Amino acid sequence: MRQLALVCAAASNANRSAGAWKMAGVGLLSLIFLSWFSVSHATSLRDVFYNEIHSILDQPRLTQVLDNAPLHPQEVVGWPKTELKVGQISGVTVNNVGQPVIFHRADRVWDSESFDSDNRYKHEEKGPIEAETIYVLDPEDGSVLQKWGANFFYMPHGITIDRKGSVYLTDVALHQVFKFAPQASRPSLTLGKRMEPGSGHLNFCKPTSVAVANNGQMFVADGYCNSRIMKFDSDGRLVRIFPQRQEFLSLQVPHSVTLLEQRDLLCIADRDDMRVACIGANLYHTARTAAFTIQQPDMGRVFAIASRGDFVYAVNGPTSQLLPVKGFTLDPMAENVIDHWGPKTNTFTSPHSIAISPDGKYLYVSEIGPNRIWKFLLKSTDTPEDAEEEVK
Repeated sequence: MRQLALVCAAASNANRSAGAWKMAGVGLLSLIFLSWFSVSHATSLRDVFYNEIHSILDQPRLTQVLDNAPLHPQEVVGWPKTELKVGQISGVTVNNVGQPVIFHRADRVWDSESFDSDNRYKHEEKGPIEAETIYVLDPEDGSVLQKWGANFFYMPHGITIDRKGSVYLTDVALHQVFKFAPQASRPSLTLGKRMEPGSGHLNFCKPTSVAVANNGQMFVADGYCNSRIMKFDSDGRLVRIFPQRQEFLSLQVPHSVTLLEQRDLLCIADRDDMRVACIGANLYHTARTAAFTIQQPDMGRVFAIASRGDFVYAVNGPTSQLLPVKGFTLDPMAENVIDHWGPKTNTFTSPHSIAISPDGKYLYVSEIGPNRIWKFLLKSTDTPEDAEEEVK
């Protein structure tokens, strides 16, 4: 039994995720004791014990838990190889084959004359943007592989792709959220009322971002006016609204959202409160997790967040001359900022969106002025500083 205690203790130290190791430890003990009772012909209980240990450690799920460590974003120099001819890149995501996908505004610009005092778009007579607004890029050199989304959107904002390849888009002029099935030219689901801002359960007011869980539930940041998060099931039925009065959380401009599913947490870039707020997503548990926030003096206005494992990667935007525009790595479980990062060949100017590839190897940041996209390699902090990746 002393050996068993030592193994469990070492496993616990190897992973910062206490909840994941609690489940792994229970499974480990169950398998070991089942083996002891069922293998009557074994010559040595010690052999059975160590065979089970090796078997469990070889399982992919446990490997993923052990690999959950913060990585440092390092610019991929020279990507994209040629400058993209696009408008304001309001959103970036990565599809399920690792290709970055951007959502841009072409010749449309959001400025002080775009909306009236009731948040209604003032230029509906111009019609939708005629150019393609969604570009699929080559992850190797940044060249455009595919374009779509012409004659549909008025003022693009957020884009997300789920694990099945469906694309979720928000339009702040239309005050709507759209879901497109893979390769579809028309939406399979539309939420919100066209050109009608509102605060009811059927309306949005300038929705900004969508996060999608593996079970299909959607979290919409309803964003610039309503300062709330709306949770829908996979069919588009409203499940609940965040925050509720008893949750002791207020939001000013929820500009971006991300899910830490293994923690059942929803994290929110509360832009103008200059912080990241996290609260229980209630995906798999009915008990509500108390809200908490991550805030430091140098964070500034947090425009966008994305998650990998237990960590959140964020970018701020122009806030004041005293605060540089840069990236942050956050540890929500410690409620702390653990790293700062940015490009080496230049500096960020106005980041607006961030995304991480499904394999967790690359991070992308898009800007709305200048209109450009950055690619970063997510590398271990143990990797030598001179081990850089460049576009060949």
